[in-house]
Amino acid sequence: MLESVKNVFKVKEIRTKLLFTFLMLIVIRFGCQLPVPGVDRNYFAEWFKAQTGDAFSFFDAFTGGSFLNMSLLALNITPYITSSIIIQLLTIAIPKLEELQREGEEGRKIMTTITRYVTVALALLESAAMAIGFGRQGLLEEYNAMNVILVIATLTAGSAFLMWIGEQITVHGIGNGISIVLIINIISRMPQEITALFRQFVGQAESVAMKAVIALLIVAILVGMVVLVILLNDAERRIPVQYAQKIQGRRLVGGANSVIPMKVNTAGVMPIIFASSLMEFPVIISRLAGYSGTGVWNEILLYLSSSSWCNPAQIKYTLGLLVYIALLIFFAYFYTSITFNPIEIADNLKKRGGFIPGIRPGRPTIEYLNRILKYIIFIGAVGLTIVGVLPFIFRGVFNASVSFGGTSLIIVVSVVVETIKQVESMMMVRNYKGFLNS
Repeated sequence: MLESVKNVFKVKEIRTKLLFTFLMLIVIRFGCQLPVPGVDRNYFAEWFKAQTGDAFSFFDAFTGGSFLNMSLLALNITPYITSSIIIQLLTIAIPKLEELQREGEEGRKIMTTITRYVTVALALLESAAMAIGFGRQGLLEEYNAMNVILVIATLTAGSAFLMWIGEQITVHGIGNGISIVLIINIISRMPQEITALFRQFVGQAESVAMKAVIALLIVAILVGMVVLVILLNDAERRIPVQYAQKIQGRRLVGGANSVIPMKVNTAGVMPIIFASSLMEFPVIISRLAGYSGTGVWNEILLYLSSSSWCNPAQIKYTLGLLVYIALLIFFAYFYTSITFNPIEIADNLKKRGGFIPGIRPGRPTIEYLNRILKYIIFIGAVGLTIVGVLPFIFRGVFNASVSFGGTSLIIVVSVVVETIKQVESMMMVRNYKGFLNS
């Protein structure tokens, strides 16, 4: 591993990309500390502590603490993530967008431009909602039109600036710019969260031996979850493909063997994001509207809030977790259906003279791919459920409250593995052995 690290810095091009990425990350973390003008940060911190539920903690983890600090980058890249999801889903409903997606590099550039405009629009709406909604409750030192406009402009500009930095990291850095920005936000909170976790459980133990056992148990659980995420992220079913031989001119070409790699976790982290967003949306809207009453609606919010699940004292609210699991499995199938098209794959195989051994081209190939896909999606959904639900169980049973959970862990591991592979591919061009090979 040390040899691989040395090899990275031997290549000037990679060294420059790493340095550029590192400098951009410093700029991001600096921006997360600069306050928005005219905002009472102490009031917002108190408001945040008074909130129940996991929705705002989850959002704050995604923004690297800038939401809690009400900094220039309080919205961070969440508008961009939402925009990307919306555009992806609209490609199903709008044929023109689907055509653009298939037009190669030019189509992708247009799609990127559309995503940018939608991101700015969403940032404008979110910042307006925060400035007006929170401003009326005391967020602003002086609630007037000038301060509201200043907060809206600042938050929108901060989100657009962060989107630009992500694109620059993609072009001039090590790639995956938006993903790199996201994981640096998540990772920035992890040391604080893990330290609090150890203090909560290890600090309460009476003997040194018990402290050591609890510490080892916490480390084992964290490592086990990371290993599970890595296995879930890399596992794939490889379907063999054989290409028929044909004569071109005087040569016999074709006859090669290949595979169709079908990832077990085909939908990635999207099912967890969709399910969590849908469950927490009513909770967030109610809290922003200042609702803190009782009655039937409050009971519904407790069922929807993940902070109420798996609590032995109020076990009835765990029914909300069952709804969450059902939504997670549904979105695993739904998202895969819009990103993986067996009909298109079967048509491409037929055009290129390829076929799956033992399966006839055309309709039988489509049915075979659909059948395999259903099994794979189910396995991936079960894996996602385990990773996503475990943090809720630990929080409910042991009161182990951490803002990073299954979603954050999957994002971090996926991006880190993908980034290592990208750096490794750059090194392989220079004939250096990479991290994974070592």
